[in-house]
Amino acid sequence: MTYQVEILNPKAEKLLRELADLNLISIADSSKDPFMAVVKRLRKNAAINPPTLEEITKEVELVRSKRYAKGKA
Repeated sequence: MTYQVEILNPKAEKLLRELADLNLISIADSSKDPFMAVVKRLRKNAAINPPTLEEITKEVELVRSKRYAKGKA
């Protein structure tokens, strides 16, 4: 069974490490997950230069027109 836990208090991390030392639980560092690395990179880029509502609308309409064209063919 796997749980994802967000540690809010540093004391909780110490307790978890102690449980791991007793071989009662195992701890995996999720910060090395390649998927999450991509998500973090995308979020960072979006924070720097977020798309405008106009750009989003234009992209959505482009995708819809391509999809509609495929449906007619």
